[in-house]
Amino acid sequence: MEILLIAISLAMDAFAVALCKGLEMKKINYKYSIILAISFGVFQAAMPLIGWAVAMNFAKYITKFDHVVSFILLTFIGGKMIKESFEVGEEDDECKLNFKEIIVLAIATSIDALAVGITLAFNKINLIRAITCIGMVAFLLAFLGVIIGNKFGAKYKNKAEMFGGIVLVFLGCKFLIF
Repeated sequence: MEILLIAISLAMDAFAVALCKGLEMKKINYKYSIILAISFGVFQAAMPLIGWAVAMNFAKYITKFDHVVSFILLTFIGGKMIKESFEVGEEDDECKLNFKEIIVLAIATSIDALAVGITLAFNKINLIRAITCIGMVAFLLAFLGVIIGNKFGAKYKNKAEMFGGIVLVFLGCKFLIF
């Protein structure tokens, strides 16, 4: 039960970002949604594994700057979304598949999972079970986030994109402050 609660907590950032990406879509793009969800799931599972692997040597260094990296990445992507919400141009029916942006978002939302990996090592929790659960929950919540965001965003494209960008900036600020 603890692992599931940790997984849900870690996946909430991925859910919020996926919700924002769904807001950008005029029409749902399932290929994009699945790739985004897989990326979030893989990174959410990989970061605790990495954290676990380096726990004994680098714990004090990782926790010092993880929030700053998350802040920079999320505010950059959020700012880009806000800027794009003001641009007038031809509307695409599909969200463009931008692997670079997906990877940046997946990393930004999973950095806190690195610290969780450190605690997994210190608490001798079954690592395979933990990272499997964390990855699966992140995948499911990210996929649902895109779909829910799309249902809301199809009617309010520009305002939704601006709102999504603002949410990402606030998420970045949350990482910096807390």
